[in-house]
Amino acid sequence: MPDAAARQTRLALTLVWLVPALWAVNYIVARKAPSIIGPYLLAFGRWGLAALVLLVLGGAELWRHRQHLRQVWPQYLVLGALGMLICGAWVYEGARSTGAMNIALIYSASPVLIGVGAVWWLNERFTAKQAVGVALALGGVVHVVVKGHWMALAEVQFVAGDAWILAATVAWAAYALLQKKWPSPLSATARLAAICTGGVIVLLPFTVWELQQPGLTQWGWPAFWLVVVAALVPGLGAYWIYGWAQRVLGASRVAVSLYLGPLYAAGAAWVLGEPPGWHHLGGALLILPGVFLVTSRPAPPSPPARPDADKNRVA
Repeated sequence: MPDAAARQTRLALTLVWLVPALWAVNYIVARKAPSIIGPYLLAFGRWGLAALVLLVLGGAELWRHRQHLRQVWPQYLVLGALGMLICGAWVYEGARSTGAMNIALIYSASPVLIGVGAVWWLNERFTAKQAVGVALALGGVVHVVVKGHWMALAEVQFVAGDAWILAATVAWAAYALLQKKWPSPLSATARLAAICTGGVIVLLPFTVWELQQPGLTQWGWPAFWLVVVAALVPGLGAYWIYGWAQRVLGASRVAVSLYLGPLYAAGAAWVLGEPPGWHHLGGALLILPGVFLVTSRPAPPSPPARPDADKNRVA
């Protein structure tokens, strides 16, 4: 079994590098959404479709654990509100009035919040080497978002949309930490199905309200495809991998993968005709070693020396 655990750990360490790439697709969706589909309807459609897929895959397991669901259903409503309402619809709402630089800069605080919270709240071990990794990664993120001009930090203008993104940043930290705080007998698939269902329930009244507002949604194929892409890529793909890897590696080690977001977002921008610059390379040279340091497994403590062994050595 130790070999199986080691293989699972290696797989998790590999997949966490994919999570921010999947989430980068959400930047494109958020940028395309205004004038096509409202933020709450987009989030509701995204997570409603994801919930349907996950319920098909994990429905039998959920039925077997129905007693567990009856006992702790408020937890899944809370996780759904944090992960699907605030980190879903509110991100789309914020993207309507704030720029990518502000979003990336604010979101860069999320892994720090998760790392600190994991140490204080979950009693996870956080070594000096991992702290250095956090500092390197955070410095790389800032270097990317200010395009290599650190004096630009003094020129950042915060607008109403930044408040939505800040709320989403705090909510994501709480979402990640609560999944560790509230252990579950469910597999990663079944648990995400339950969380998505809770998120859809919480999103429903906001979606009904939004549908009554004129001009927010022009339903058609563009809106349909935005929902499908958001559901399958940054929805099912990113959230499933994140939740599963967090079980294997711990909250703080997985959270640092979010620092890769600006680098993957730069790649998405290049596809859209916005080629990356030298500041992205400089950021990568800080972020990638930082991610390595934080995700590397701490060395096990040395066993205490045995007095009898010392005596034999002296003799």
